Amino acid sequence: MHHRLPTRTRPLGAAAAAGVLALAACAPASPAPTSAAPVPVQTSSAPPARPDYPETRRADQVDDYHGTRVADPFRWLEDADSPETAAWVEAQNRVTFAHLEAIPERERIRARLTQLWNYPKYGVPFKEGGRYFLFRNSGLQNQSVLYVHEALGDSGRVLLDPNALSADGTVAVSTVSVSEDGKRVAYGVTSGGSDWQEFRVRDVATGRDLSDTLKWVKFSGAAWTHDNQGFFYSRYAEPTGNALTAANKGHKLYYHRIGTPQSEDVLVWERPDKPEWYVFGRVSEDGRYLVVTVNQGTDPRNRLYYVDLQNPRRPNVRGRVVPLLDEGDARYDFVGNDGPVFYLQTDLEAPRGRVVAVDTRSPGRSAWRTLIPQGQDALQEVTMAGNRFVASYLQDAASRIRLFNLSGAPAGEIALPTLGAVNTFRGDRGDPEAFYSFTSFLHPTTVYRHDFRTGESTVFRQPEIPGFDPSRYVTEQVFYTSKDGTRVPMFVTHRKGLAKDGDNPTLLYGYGGFNINVTPAFSVSRLAWLEMGGIYAVANLRGGNEYGEEWHRAGMLERKQNVFDDFIAAAEHLIAQGYTSPKKLAISGASNGGLLVGAVMNQRPDLFGAALPDVGVMDMLRYHKFTVGWGWVPEYGSADDPKMFPTLYAYSPLHNLKPGTCYPATMVTTADHDDRVVPGHSFKYAAALQAAQGCGNPALIRVETRAGHGAGKPTAKQIEEAADRWAFLVDALDVETDGM
Repeated sequence: MHHRLPTRTRPLGAAAAAGVLALAACAPASPAPTSAAPVPVQTSSAPPARPDYPETRRADQVDDYHGTRVADPFRWLEDADSPETAAWVEAQNRVTFAHLEAIPERERIRARLTQLWNYPKYGVPFKEGGRYFLFRNSGLQNQSVLYVHEALGDSGRVLLDPNALSADGTVAVSTVSVSEDGKRVAYGVTSGGSDWQEFRVRDVATGRDLSDTLKWVKFSGAAWTHDNQGFFYSRYAEPTGNALTAANKGHKLYYHRIGTPQSEDVLVWERPDKPEWYVFGRVSEDGRYLVVTVNQGTDPRNRLYYVDLQNPRRPNVRGRVVPLLDEGDARYDFVGNDGPVFYLQTDLEAPRGRVVAVDTRSPGRSAWRTLIPQGQDALQEVTMAGNRFVASYLQDAASRIRLFNLSGAPAGEIALPTLGAVNTFRGDRGDPEAFYSFTSFLHPTTVYRHDFRTGESTVFRQPEIPGFDPSRYVTEQVFYTSKDGTRVPMFVTHRKGLAKDGDNPTLLYGYGGFNINVTPAFSVSRLAWLEMGGIYAVANLRGGNEYGEEWHRAGMLERKQNVFDDFIAAAEHLIAQGYTSPKKLAISGASNGGLLVGAVMNQRPDLFGAALPDVGVMDMLRYHKFTVGWGWVPEYGSADDPKMFPTLYAYSPLHNLKPGTCYPATMVTTADHDDRVVPGHSFKYAAALQAAQGCGNPALIRVETRAGHGAGKPTAKQIEEAADRWAFLVDALDVETDGM
């Protein structure tokens, strides 16, 4: 999921829960520029020599998988805390940074990125107790700051500044949830990029923290009861062993009452016999119900339970948990309710999504009422706002926002300015105003206010990037045919008047998994690439949800090769249409997308000039043995399963490198605090790639310190990393940028 400013006020529902647990592509939150003119970048006439890699010890580790013996000589690199691994990382970073420092363009790219990044950025406002809350970043602040406004037009005051929590900006705010009366805010703090959160509570009037501190929280929001005295949240038991690598199982739902120690929190729900289940809580807008969503790993199919809290002002948090939908056969997202009638978004018998009404007093499927039937486009999310259903759809991977009245009758559409995506829509059911964000490849995230009384949307905050002229560029959507005949969309952004002579440096990005959509999105770092004459292409591969659950399932488990075929076909299309050529084409992806890059690089090393696999899942035989990796088994399958082992072994990036092959110039990136895809994946892969590389193309690994899977990464680190990526590509693809 692409990381956004942490402005969530509602606890996670099923769809959002699945997203936060999935392997999200780690695109940095967008930042900005100054009025300075673009800095021309000159091509180095003497590229750096082939790196002299550190020697990596090979062990005799061999494992037997259902009769197949598989060597794992770099197993020792999985131990990120060992002195030997630390020495290896230090030696590899010396080689990598020596290579990068020898590229003359690097410093000028970094300077231009710093200029571009320096513009104000805004989150989507949310309202509680008559107050408005809004995240803002003045430009180069490492972390965005939470402001509170007594009225929408006032200047506001700082409520929570994460930049004051650490000197280097590596402590970030992850989750924010405001009590219904607007007087208290529960917020999560993460350190060094870890997924672990520590929850704290701040008084809105004084700006001071209360004594409450909750530890060992992961993958959780905070759902306030309507007496404003506490909230539901999810956590694990304190881990034994290394908290950054040990497996996390046994997610539990608790209720915390303000002013009491965590040891007195009420255990609301657990399933000791199902340690691989995740549990999330949400309080209905009327305060009457706690809605409990349960997922097995990252499988989008979920279970739905509820607790009748009875009197919202004196909730019974120890009430009975009632199963409502307990078969785990489809996706069920709670949208809202009228008393005991729940409105649910589901893909049951509707792979592109529909909305149904379920009476909890008589929940049998024969009594369900379909309010919004399945349409041609994929239904992404439904919000109740302005006494309407606000439905966000994807039409060929771009957003459409349609309105329906509460009986399900169509009630118009919110017009969007161009081809792009609405990532956040916030409003309350009875409130006539709502806010949403809109973004595209060439325009920074703009926040709109929608007035349901007039039906008009007006700009609330629209950032401008002095010195960058988006009118010089264009985004086009093209369609190409994959290996099996499937039609796949792709966005291509480039300068206007592009000569399709096959000589344009091009970066192709993909993800393809976990039901996650890759929609048009703004990234300030990509502006520098466009200014250097680069093309940026995004392929909407199977495995996502761009066309509904069928599109997702076509790219998972034994069908994962479809994702790789789609990506390879995207590259071939760009070459065939004259956008680029193999020597000018680079590929990138993060997390599950890092796996994608590693797999296709192995399968078609001739097709690419450079590769940037970031925080990738590279060892498909052992991924499930670390932290939350076991939760990805519904998506990938497990090597412990004799039926799935051959599939995983056939494409695992680590296990399919062939010695003596000329692989494209590669820079693997990871971080020492990544506790979602542990860095051992990238360590082992980089060691194996260096051993296998059959030509002079560099095979480097860049290991970031005090950083994790991507969320909460400070601006300074984002700029440094982006500068290194572009410098690496400028060198590897022989990018000429004279006259930019």
